[in-house]
Amino acid sequence: MDGETIKRTLEGCGLRCTPQRYAVMACLVDHKGHPTAAEIFQAVNRVDPRSSRATTYNNLRDLVKAGLVREVAVEGRAGRFDLEGMRHHHFICDRCGNVEDVEWYNVPQPASRSLGKRIVRECQLIFRGLCAKCAPRRASR
Repeated sequence: MDGETIKRTLEGCGLRCTPQRYAVMACLVDHKGHPTAAEIFQAVNRVDPRSSRATTYNNLRDLVKAGLVREVAVEGRAGRFDLEGMRHHHFICDRCGNVEDVEWYNVPQPASRSLGKRIVRECQLIFRGLCAKCAPRRASR
């Protein structure tokens, strides 16, 4: 996603393309993993030292609310952020906390009677266990 695409994407969701918001989106586009809010703030702050922590966190909240960014909750650890785009599930390592993308596949919808009056927007899976780096270490103990 190039700079013009980021700008159009933000404006298409009704968000102004402020320098700080642009920097948060650009950071997520360039980041290969799932950074925490603190890591995003550090990256944005390296580009623009005038950007505050509160502004970065508020922009993340706005981007999540607009559906451009997804927050991946990691129990007992800082949440991680991921650009929405290609649909995928996540695998979270119990030992190192690494969050990895897992290929998307459709999850069967539960029977409507089990949901009552709830309306399901989306269903995502989070797999938990040991990642490829941590699994061999456990076996060798």
